[in-house]
Amino acid sequence: MANKKTLVVISGGATENARLTRREMVQRLLAGAGAGAAWPLVASSHPIYALLTSDAILDEADNLGDANWKPAFLSAQQNESLTALAERIVPGSTRAHVSRFIDLLLSVDKPENQHKFVESLTALNAEAHKRFGKDFPALDEEQKNAVLSDASTKPESAKAPETENGKKQSDLYSHFENLKGWISGAYYSSEVGMRELGWRGDYAFAAFPGCAHPEGHN
Repeated sequence: MANKKTLVVISGGATENARLTRREMVQRLLAGAGAGAAWPLVASSHPIYALLTSDAILDEADNLGDANWKPAFLSAQQNESLTALAERIVPGSTRAHVSRFIDLLLSVDKPENQHKFVESLTALNAEAHKRFGKDFPALDEEQKNAVLSDASTKPESAKAPETENGKKQSDLYSHFENLKGWISGAYYSSEVGMRELGWRGDYAFAAFPGCAHPEGHN
């Protein structure tokens, strides 16, 4: 488990036990990023960054816990796969409504980002089928870990894509990294994720600790 770093206060105003909206959570994350802090596990070039600056989208996120919620962009099967993948990549994602938040963001995203996301989700499911003959959600825990361990392994050589097997591994790794960016960005912009990092309701971070999921694929 990564050691917790000292968190530097850069803004305050909320009480320790206050419950904040997703928009307020993201504002605190962006405040930290503006002060030079790196967002945990998410590259600034990832499409989720631009989406998280939209107040209109973030206001809709407060309805993600509704009992009658339905996906706006993903199919039911795609949402099931995303939910299972997210929970294995960042444990606690289901409680943080990560798949639902990603679906909301994708519903207003650019077509090329939507296509790339679906392509990545399909690739991980195809890998599960190739190895075990089942969709990812139907795998047992050991099988899920096996698929994600392989997918999260970065090719050792820059020349790896020149071979057929190397290209497949490079593509699978790229798909995994794409999904991880969406999942970690959605998770750490939630109250569950922020509190895991050490947030207690009265400040934004000037620096972030590392991921606290040694069992996750990060």
